[in-house]
Amino acid sequence: MALSELSWVDAMHDELNQFERLGVWKLVEHPKGKKSLDTRWVFGNKKDDSGVIVRNKARLVVRGFRQVEGLDYTEVFALVARLEAIRIFLAYAYHMNFTVYKMDVKTTF
Repeated sequence: MALSELSWVDAMHDELNQFERLGVWKLVEHPKGKKSLDTRWVFGNKKDDSGVIVRNKARLVVRGFRQVEGLDYTEVFALVARLEAIRIFLAYAYHMNFTVYKMDVKTTF
């Protein structure tokens, strides 16, 4: 369904262009005896303060995992910060009289 709408296709191209621009992947031979991970697209809408859709956002993510306990089992990546951490940060910034700026990160690589 997403491939039929030009705005979603543009969002997917933006994501892939970011990968290429930042050099986050390279094509290699598939290791013998190893299984590859599947990927999938996650779609979402970016909205402004009044709830109007500003742009479409597409992310390419890995579906599933093949972690090995004891080798790479502790490696975890969280895309979003916990609300408690944000509250602590804002309280500390207020206490120290820091100026806090908000920015939108397009890609996290």
